[in-house]
Amino acid sequence: MCFRIFSSWLGTLYEAFPICLVAAVVALAPLGFIHSAEDVNPADKTAKSVADLTTATRDSVVVIKYHGRDGQSKGVGTGFIIASDGLIATNYHVIGEARPISVTLRDGKSFDVVEIHATERLADLAIIRIDAKELPVLPLGDSAAVTQGQPAIVLGNPLGLEHSVVSGVISGTRDIDGLSMLQLAMPIEPGNSGGPVLNMKGEVEGIVSLKSTVTQNLGFAVPINALKPLLEKPNPVPMSRWLTIGALDETQWTTLFGATWRQRAGRIQVKGLGEGFGGRSLCLWHELVSEFPREIAVAVRMEQEDGAAGIVFHADATNKHYGFYPSSGKLRLSRFDGPDVYSWQVLEEKKSDHYKPGEWNWLKVHLDADRFRCYVNDEIVFESSDAVYTRGKVGLAKFRHTDAEFKGFRIAEEIPSLLPDEALVAKLMEQVRVLPLNRPPPKELVEVFPDDPLAQTLVLEQQAKELEQRAERVRQLAKEIQLHHTHKSLGEEMTKPDHEIDLLKASLLLAKLDNPELDIEAYLTQVERMAGEIAKPFTEVTTEAEKLVALNHYLFQQLGFHGSRTDYYNRSNSYLNEVVDDREGLPITLSVLYIELAHRLDLKIVGVGLPGHFVVRYEPTEGESQLIDVFEGGTVLTKEVAAIRVQQATGRPIAEADLAPQTKLAIITRMLHNLFGVARDAADAEGMLRYVDTLVELNPDVGQERWFRAVLQFQTKRTEEALLDTNWLLDHQPEGVNLDQVRELQSILEMETRTK
Repeated sequence: MCFRIFSSWLGTLYEAFPICLVAAVVALAPLGFIHSAEDVNPADKTAKSVADLTTATRDSVVVIKYHGRDGQSKGVGTGFIIASDGLIATNYHVIGEARPISVTLRDGKSFDVVEIHATERLADLAIIRIDAKELPVLPLGDSAAVTQGQPAIVLGNPLGLEHSVVSGVISGTRDIDGLSMLQLAMPIEPGNSGGPVLNMKGEVEGIVSLKSTVTQNLGFAVPINALKPLLEKPNPVPMSRWLTIGALDETQWTTLFGATWRQRAGRIQVKGLGEGFGGRSLCLWHELVSEFPREIAVAVRMEQEDGAAGIVFHADATNKHYGFYPSSGKLRLSRFDGPDVYSWQVLEEKKSDHYKPGEWNWLKVHLDADRFRCYVNDEIVFESSDAVYTRGKVGLAKFRHTDAEFKGFRIAEEIPSLLPDEALVAKLMEQVRVLPLNRPPPKELVEVFPDDPLAQTLVLEQQAKELEQRAERVRQLAKEIQLHHTHKSLGEEMTKPDHEIDLLKASLLLAKLDNPELDIEAYLTQVERMAGEIAKPFTEVTTEAEKLVALNHYLFQQLGFHGSRTDYYNRSNSYLNEVVDDREGLPITLSVLYIELAHRLDLKIVGVGLPGHFVVRYEPTEGESQLIDVFEGGTVLTKEVAAIRVQQATGRPIAEADLAPQTKLAIITRMLHNLFGVARDAADAEGMLRYVDTLVELNPDVGQERWFRAVLQFQTKRTEEALLDTNWLLDHQPEGVNLDQVRELQSILEMETRTK
């Protein structure tokens, strides 16, 4: 009976929050791509033999290479020509992030890529442009018409063997990470990525993307129909801009000896083999440390524990420096006197129980004029008076094949501990010991902790490993502590008067619900920097209209921001930080970024919550206002088109309320509804609870959302919390809630409580 009741409740719940939809004509109409006469390959449309097909199409397949900072090739893949004036399709992962890219044609001619014409990271698709004309084009087929068992060939450059061909069949379609993929019964190798899957007429049905790790003769391809929206609505980024995506600020950091150093979400990431001995690569801070005492600290996490990554200091910006870092499970202090192994001296090395393999570890070096001390997680490991080098630059290092992440880098006279004090640890341990094993942590427990969620999480994660039976609940407690503090921060922001609410910060806090480690300050700073770039050429006489043109040009032409088309309902499109990172999103998230940039440029732009498709309105000091569709690249939207969209979304005429400016609370609420809808479709009960809980926190008097929360708490075994909500509903009796269902759930919850 409980299941029947819950299914009925959940069915009601599913219908309650419509996800923000793109206009029906755009979202549902099949998208075709019409080639001009000069672009169509004049190949015969009847079936050919593999040999004839290869001969007819191989000149349209290219080798794609991306290069490191030294100009050497770091990766190779395949692409194919889709327009005679230089457009080439491939995989996103083939072109490498923010790297120079070159294309070699079958006749040996080589070209540098001049533009990233369109990208869709989630679908692993990219279109690049070279400066060439009259290229042989492959016609695009219709992947929706592909049949199981259909013969096909793949052209590519597997394992560096350029312009190779393999044949087989398309054995079916498979859903992989939410994407529908063509399954290929044929051998796929590294280097095939980005290559065309051709039917026997010479038409492209897919783009090779993945090799199976289970068997040799199996691979997967992105259906070619997923590429067509990128051709219809590209998001071009010139190479001058592409090369700066995720790049370290050159005024703050200098890298030495290769490897790939990137910055993302406030963290520094390093991948690849450095060119120094032992795979050494350095990333040095711009300031010279010459006054003492000074401390340098950073948190580091390594993907491969047999590698090494950590802090360098007293560096001369060439080969000489000290290094303190974990290496193969030990802590090591080394002095580097030159470019080779003969000028490298390990001063000290030992294991430490305080180092946690596979986790974030807090490294710190305290520098005095005549000595230095090295710490891991606030415990001293080494103290040395080695004085070969006594001043210089500080920074980060990695060795061997290590991929590593760094966060929280800082330099100061004294750096306080990130770890909790003994009293807090004792309090945490006491609470961990009494955690119930048969249910999630109660809210009363979460609320007793002070505002230091990072330190609490570190301790709780450690205890989770030591107490295996309690591990799941301990981790859940850590998450709910983070969630509690995120709710608190969001609540503090949203209770301000509307004109004082920081919409950018509030939107980032929504993303933090699912990503507790999100560095909000890093993104606030990034948006300020973007606004500064736009405003750089402004003068006192720059008009509002000119500012709006500059905003549109920067966001859509220079940076290539665009509406997400091939994976519209991916949760990433609702996270503002990932929208900034990936330059694509939903109408509402793109609009929030647009509004916030406009605010920093002294432009009045407000959100307009058209049903099914969020837009903005530009309200100049003088002149008429205009609707703008940010999802469509800043296109001006007439009231007539807006009326059509409302009619399509709701079946009714447009109303004056549809065009009213949205409050910031309404915008945040709508973003939460979108996230709820995605979690609902994924049957993610914890996610649904997280979002509806936030809705209730922002508006405690809402009845329907509180009822949904009670149902979800019941489903996730939060009996006491669900009972509190049913009691509230029966006490307040809000409109729109079936009180008979509430009483039925209350009865079940009371019975479960008595039997515990």
